Amino acid sequence: MNASEQAKTLEITTKIASVVNLFKQYFPDAKSDLKPWQNDPETINLIDPNSIDIGFHFPGWSRKLQSRSILVQIRFHQDPVDKIHKFIGVETAGFNHNGEVWRFSTIENWQLEGKSLPIPEVEENLKLFCRGIFELF
Repeated sequence: MNASEQAKTLEITTKIASVVNLFKQYFPDAKSDLKPWQNDPETINLIDPNSIDIGFHFPGWSRKLQSRSILVQIRFHQDPVDKIHKFIGVETAGFNHNGEVWRFSTIENWQLEGKSLPIPEVEENLKLFCRGIFELF
């Protein structure tokens, strides 16, 4: 779900701002987008209500990133019994004009996968960024 829609409490709003600042530490050229999803019926059906989604856009296409935009999805699980909203990990994806070109998830094996992978330095920065999110949540 769009980060702008998840910012319902001061605590979550502060954590979202911290995620944006953390990302900019590793990727200073990025512009954040707290509303990466459209509000049309097709898109709304695909959105996970248990995530905080933030888009980051770069000026032009980046050879190092192999993309021009990155979607960050901070995932949670709503336990039906305990009603606890538990942080489970981070998923990121890089996009260019042809769509998704790579994906990185901390939920599975912390491996970068895709047809056009960023350079190893960017992969390491993504991992450091995700570790920072683990510390926040």
